[in-house]
Amino acid sequence: MPDTAINTRVQKRLREEESAWITTVRRDGQPQPVPVWFLWDGESFLIYSPPDRQKLRNISGNPRVALNLNSSRYGADVVRVEGEAEILEDFPPATGVPEYLEKYREGIARIGLDPEGFARSYSVPVRVRPRRWQTW
Repeated sequence: MPDTAINTRVQKRLREEESAWITTVRRDGQPQPVPVWFLWDGESFLIYSPPDRQKLRNISGNPRVALNLNSSRYGADVVRVEGEAEILEDFPPATGVPEYLEKYREGIARIGLDPEGFARSYSVPVRVRPRRWQTW
């Protein structure tokens, strides 16, 4: 992304937003958007998923995904990303990524888990590398 004022706002949202919508596509062509927690590291998105989820099967068959932040009440402040997702092997669990735990510590407690329980339940790391951005 070019370094502009809008991108300063986008970068702030990428750091602070709690959820994004990832859209994957089933083998029959049906798009499937689902909300996910994410960590933006300045180059890619890190997502943790429970195993045996449809989004993981979709990514295995077609790694092209879309990731969107919620827009404002009036449809402005859009952040839309097209990218490629990869299910990561030999990657640390959520408890091994301090930035992820810092961002979601309260959310993890809100869903009735501790960090270790979250890491066991959401044990599949996924990396999304952006290929195209749309923001307005």
